[in-house]
Amino acid sequence: MGPNINNQTIAVAMSGGVDSSVAAALLVAQGHRVIGITMTTWHWPGPFEGDACGDSFGEEAADSAARVARSLGIDHVVVDLSEEFKKTVVADFVRAYAGGSTPNPCVICNQLIKFDLLHHKARELGADMVATGHYARLRQDAVSGRYLLLRPADSRKDQTYMLYRLGQEQLARSVFPLGDLEKVQVRKIAKSIGLEAADRPESQEICFLPPGKYREFLASNEPSFQTPGPIVNTEGHVIGEHRGIAMYTVGQRKGLSLAADRPLYVLEIRPDSNTIIVGPVERLYSSWLEVESTNFIPFDTLSDKMDVQAKIRYRSPAAKAVIFPAANGRVRVEFNEPQRAITPGQSAVFYDGDLLVGGGIISSNQKADV
Repeated sequence: MGPNINNQTIAVAMSGGVDSSVAAALLVAQGHRVIGITMTTWHWPGPFEGDACGDSFGEEAADSAARVARSLGIDHVVVDLSEEFKKTVVADFVRAYAGGSTPNPCVICNQLIKFDLLHHKARELGADMVATGHYARLRQDAVSGRYLLLRPADSRKDQTYMLYRLGQEQLARSVFPLGDLEKVQVRKIAKSIGLEAADRPESQEICFLPPGKYREFLASNEPSFQTPGPIVNTEGHVIGEHRGIAMYTVGQRKGLSLAADRPLYVLEIRPDSNTIIVGPVERLYSSWLEVESTNFIPFDTLSDKMDVQAKIRYRSPAAKAVIFPAANGRVRVEFNEPQRAITPGQSAVFYDGDLLVGGGIISSNQKADV
């Protein structure tokens, strides 16, 4: 079963979108005292101000969420977390690219902002729990007492990958009203009660950047990211020049501008020497990886090997694998079948059926042997 939310005051993290709006509406219909809470994170001056992806966490989102709250008859507050967001999520985003990695900022934002700072703000407002529009199911294990995360009813909208870094205290204060619903049901509910967000399109890009503009953003924050350097093949020969390591990611083919007799892909990014290693598609595949900064949901640490299904990025299918404890708190992942373009900085997340086991950040241990 999930957390007991009877007679609780629940704050709903509202973005103005259909999912968080329906989450709030469902809780109101169940008779809970509900407070809408919206965080703003986009206050920096510069060429991207006011043009973030759908203004996901800016004034437009706050205004939309406020209108939904009024239509539901609930209080609504806006909290400014822009400085904290910049110091954590954005700083980690820039730092990861500087280290030759390709990060997923959503997993960091969920851990440090939405389910930490926003939860604290909600408690200051008198809320006992915080609900979000994530598609995930939360249960409490009857034996261990631990809170468990499970895949939602709508497998196409599964967002548990983005939540694997949450701790037990965070999960104990969380509510996911949409976990047992299909997306089509959510939109029908929104239309049936006249929510303005019913037909609002979903955001698919990085929330704090305009679509397709992350490279320009990185260059504006760290000019050295535009420093050219050598592109080297697997034989160790320089065959071209790149435009800056932050402009590339493992598995990339387009934009290399190389004259070769077969397609070449980015195999590795080496920030210390400002070098990009490229090679044929078959060199993109690997049967293992290691993760660091691990977090597990059903237990604190991995003590023995375990059969799992592992995802190496949000949109990739889960693949059969075995995970093993490794040195310094890392976990080694060995796949039954080689996986394509294992990318340092992304998260590898583990499942046992519908149960989210845990995961970690893919470390830079995939070398191209050049």
